[in-house]
Parts: sequence; structure tokens; C-alpha cells
Amino acid sequence: MSRPRTPEPALDVQGDSPTGTRTEDDGNGTQHSHRMLNFSDALLSIIATVMILPVTHTEISPEQFDKNIQKLLATRIAVYLMTFLIVTVAWAAHTRLFQVVGKIDDTLALLNLACMMTITFLPFTFSLMVTFPEVPLGILLFCVCVITIGVVQALIVVYAFHFPHLLNPQMARSTHRTLYRQHVLYIVLRGPVLCFVAAGFSLFFYPASYLLMATVIFLPYVHKAASWCRRRLVGPQEPPAHSVEVFTFDLQEPLSKERVEAFSDGVYAIVATLLILDICEHSVPDPKDVAERFHGSLVAALSASGPRFLAYFGSFATVGLLWFAHHSLFLHVRKATHSMGLLNTLSLAFVGGLPLAYQQTSALTRRPRDELESVRVSCAIIFFASVFQLAMWTAALLHGSDTLRPSARFGGGEHAFMLAKLALYPCASLLAFACTCFLSRFSAAIFHLTQVAVPFAFLLLRLLVRLALRLLRALPGPAGPAPASQDAAARAPLLAAPC
Repeated sequence: MSRPRTPEPALDVQGDSPTGTRTEDDGNGTQHSHRMLNFSDALLSIIATVMILPVTHTEISPEQFDKNIQKLLATRIAVYLMTFLIVTVAWAAHTRLFQVVGKIDDTLALLNLACMMTITFLPFTFSLMVTFPEVPLGILLFCVCVITIGVVQALIVVYAFHFPHLLNPQMARSTHRTLYRQHVLYIVLRGPVLCFVAAGFSLFFYPASYLLMATVIFLPYVHKAASWCRRRLVGPQEPPAHSVEVFTFDLQEPLSKERVEAFSDGVYAIVATLLILDICEHSVPDPKDVAERFHGSLVAALSASGPRFLAYFGSFATVGLLWFAHHSLFLHVRKATHSMGLLNTLSLAFVGGLPLAYQQTSALTRRPRDELESVRVSCAIIFFASVFQLAMWTAALLHGSDTLRPSARFGGGEHAFMLAKLALYPCASLLAFACTCFLSRFSAAIFHLTQVAVPFAFLLLRLLVRLALRLLRALPGPAGPAPASQDAAARAPLLAAPC
């Protein structure tokens, strides 16, 4: 009778815990991959965010004014969301890959640069897809880039397993490296294989290509759901004798809280920076126009761009406050889960669309006939960016002690305030959208009033919540006072946990 097999220890996630490690090894020309991961995270967050630029720079020709602007932008926004999510899938795969590859040498660094160079080409292919949606070349080039990224990542895997000292130390000592290499290659290459099929369909039926590329985004979650259904139907199965599941590496596993925060901060920072580009491009007056139209008065020339500056400050405040809500949420989060990661990605995708909201509202004076549609598009983008944050908070509450600190759980001192803070923007954007249905003539004024009012509401929110909680505690309860020990235990969740 064979004796029970002892599982090998879980992988040490080096990419998430840089403390306590040396940056350079002695004598073998390798170094830890933390700085390269930080560089890759920054680049990937930039690439994911600038995908919105082809949509924001969409020029609507005069013959298209009779069409609904929402219909004109719907397809491009949908393609943007798909490509943004594909880039985030590539980011998650890259992060997971370098949990297996613990150290790098010159060859791996160059291979990673080749991967990053291919990723930086994705916005150009997306521009082709947006400008020529029915021409297969843009889809084909996008799929070729994704396939190339997968091939380069596969080369990184093969090279690292060929030189085991580059691997995570626990994996380097494993007796199942060959099986595990096959497992990693399968995970890395299944997305590019779907894109290869999508590239083939683009030549004769391009809608199927979009469907297959969307499958790449949700494939990890479909795999998880299928595994859960299989376990429910047939019950848990015994792992094979040489199972590679003794390791924790899996692209479906949630990433660490720190990496999610770093990538999210990068997206918010880049979106806030992109807002100024339109002002620099369109609001700096030409010296000749200042001399001829405004009689040499630069102040008068700048005042003509007043609506642009108003839209910029309102949009920047929106981005900043959404980041503040995101920061406050993760301040109380202990670890991220699968559902929280998906909801955070969806929220970031709509945050990346905020430059489009700014571009639409800043152009109201130039296209007054599209005012109602532009305001509604902007309200919808803000609503979805914020409501996915609220959904992420709800998902964290469902896991309770696993994901949240005691002060943020049900009954905690910060629970009511966090709920009010995260619900503020969804309610405000939904209210503004509803008001435009009844007061369409004042849609621009309603939207700008909402942008101005919400920051002040954030300032008053904590005061109002604290006042409401104080009033509730002052109300007489049905029972008498609890003993001192029980009262202290009851108040324990209300104490703010150190962050």
C-alpha cells in the first residue's frame, strides 16, 4: 500500500513581497525581478488607459449629426472595454508568470522588453479597429500582437525552466518541474490560441472574432465556474499521483492586494493626467487669433475656452474622488478575492473612459445639439465606474472576516461611512441622468451642478454620518445597559483597526 503523498510547500510569491530579499545574487549574474515587475506594471497600466484616446479623438462629421451620438459611440466604447480588459488579463498573466520566475538574467530581461514592446503596439491596432470596424486588418493585427505576447511569455517559461536557478526556489527543488512547466505553458498559451482562431475568423466573419476575444477575458472565470459545477455534480476527485496542483500558481487565483492597488493607482494617475491633453491641444490660443479676434487681449481669448476649463476641473475632481473612494475601500481590505478582482477591473475600465466624458462635456458649446446625448454618456460612464466600486465593497462584505478589517464589517465604526461614501457617486450620477429625462433643456447645467456638488458632499459626508450614528446611539434601547465586559465586547468592532 502506497503511503500518503505529502504536498509540496506553496510557492512564495516573490513578486508581491519584495521586503527581506537581496536585489542581486553573488557571482551568477542574476537579480530579483521586483524592479522589472514595477516597470511592467507601470507600462501596462499606461497602455490599458491610453486605449481610450482613439475614442476621445473621434471626430463626428456634419453628415452624422442627424444620427444619435450614443449609437455612434456605442460600438467604439464596447471595443475599448474589450481591449482594456484583454490588457488587464495580460497584466495578471505577466504578474503570475513572474511568481514562478523568481529571478532574471540579461536574456530574460530582453525577452520581457520584447513582450512589453509588443504590448505598446496594441493602441495602434485598436485605433485601426475603431476607425475601420468592418475591415479585418485591425482585428488581425491585434490578434497577432496577443499571439506574439503569448509566444514571448512561453519562451520566458521554457528558458527559466531550462535554468532552474531562475525559478522560485521551492519550484527549483521540485521533482515535478517537467509536469509543472507543461501546466504553466498551457495557462500562458490558451489565450493566444483563442486569438489565433479569432484571427482566422476575422478574414471572413469578423463578429465571431470579437466573440472569441471576449472569451479570452472571461476564460479564467468560466474555468472556475466549470470546476465548481463539476465538483458539485461528481464530488471532489482525488488528485493524480504526480499532480501539479500541489503548487498554488494559477492564473485564476486572485492577485495580491498590493499589486491590485499599484495597478489601480497607475490607471487613476494616468487618467487624471490625460485630461489636460485636450486643454493643451485646443485651449492655447493662436497668437494671430489673439491679435485679430480679441484685439491682443489674452484674457479675452482664454475666456472663450471657459467651458473647457470648467469641464476639466469637474472631470479631475471626479477622477480624484473616485480614487479617494477606491483608496478608502482598500484601506479596509485585507486581501482581494476573485469577484473583487473582476469588479475592480470593470470599474477601472470605465474610469479609463472618463477622458471621453470630459471630451463630450467640454464640446457642448461647439455641438449644442448633442448636449443631451453627451451628458447622458458622461453620466453613464461615471455611474458604472462608481457602481462597480460599490459592488466590490458588497463582495468584500460577503466574505467578511476573510477580506475586511473589523471596523469595516457589519456593525463596525466605519461600515456606515464607507457605504455612504461608495454610494454617493452612483446615486448622484443616476439622479443627474434621471433629471435630464425630465429637464432636457437644462441637461448641461444639471451635469455641471452635480460635478460641483459632489465634492462638497464628500466633505459633509463624514460629519453627517457621525451625527446620524450619534443620534442612533442616543435612542433608548429595548434592554437595559449591558455589563461592563459585555459592553466592551459589543463596542470592540466599532474600534478602528490599524491600517
